[in-house]
Amino acid sequence: MFWSKEKIGGSFASGLNFGLTSAVITTLGLMIGLISGTGLKLAVLGGILTIAIADALSDALGMHISKESQDSRKPKEIWAATLATFLAKFIFAITFIFPVLLFDLQSAILINFVWGALLITFLSLKIARDQNRRPGKIIGEHLLIAVLVIILSYLAGRWINLTFS
Repeated sequence: MFWSKEKIGGSFASGLNFGLTSAVITTLGLMIGLISGTGLKLAVLGGILTIAIADALSDALGMHISKESQDSRKPKEIWAATLATFLAKFIFAITFIFPVLLFDLQSAILINFVWGALLITFLSLKIARDQNRRPGKIIGEHLLIAVLVIILSYLAGRWINLTFS
C-alpha cells in the first residue's frame, strides 16, 4: 500500500488514516443532516466546503496537539501527521462535492454513500492486512459506525427541520 509505515513513516500514515476516516464520516453525516433538514443543494455544497476547509484545519491542529503531547515524538513526526491529516481530510472531503454538482441530491447522496463505504472498506482492509487479521470483522465494525453516524445525522436534521421551521 502506498502509505504503509515502512514507506512513509508511522506519523504520516496515522494522519492519512485519520484524515480519510474523518473526511468520510463527517462529510456524509453533515450532508445527510443538511439534506434532511433543508433539502437545499446550496446548503449541502456549503457544508462540504466548510468541512473541507475549516474541519480539515481543525482536525490537523487536533492531530498536531495530540502528537505533540506524546513526549517521544520528534517535530518532523508531528508535522508529518499534521500535514497528512489536513491533506487527507481536505482532498477526500472535496471528492464529495462532484456528485452534488452533477446529480440531483437524492442521487448524489446515494453515490456519495457508496463512495464513502468504498473508502472505509479499502482502509479497513488495509488495516486488517497490516495487522494480519481477518478483514470481515474490521470492515463490518467500521461500516456499522459510519451507518450509525449517518442515521443519527438524519434524525438530527429531521428534528431541526420540525422544530425550527
